[in-house]
Amino acid sequence: MAQNSGSPQNAQAKTERSDESRRIPETRSGTSPARLADETTQGKTTIAASVVQKIAGIAAREISGVYAMGGGVSRAFGAIRDRIPGGSGTSSTSGVQVEVGEKQAAVDLDIVVEYGASIVDLARAVRRNVITAVERMTGLEVIEVNIAVNDIHLPDEDGEEAGQQTTSRVE
Repeated sequence: MAQNSGSPQNAQAKTERSDESRRIPETRSGTSPARLADETTQGKTTIAASVVQKIAGIAAREISGVYAMGGGVSRAFGAIRDRIPGGSGTSSTSGVQVEVGEKQAAVDLDIVVEYGASIVDLARAVRRNVITAVERMTGLEVIEVNIAVNDIHLPDEDGEEAGQQTTSRVE
């Protein structure tokens, strides 16, 4: 008995699969350190996920109103790491997570916003800049950039921290 492949259920399943393939990267496994970006008769070009992560982090920081990247714990570790001579320079990837497939990428950002900045406008600008930078530099299609605002930086927070370090309560 032959099945009718044109049934509404089969059509719906095909539509769901095509929608899903547009929403998520084609390969989600983190086991491969590099992804195929270009393959020609003259050779292949692969891009490591850490490269996409670094590009996205730099592009996000370029936008005025982004004070810092990462959650409280990652910022604390970053501050400690910056004080160690010869410490690794991973601050450009703090607060950035990526999923990279063979042709697509998804980016998640954790940011701290300066007080007074419009969060909605800032998120749009960050998203646009990250998508433009990653697509231009890697050729990967960026299917989503999720932004989590974890904190707001107040202008007087810098002054208080500096004041506590320079003045002593006793002589």
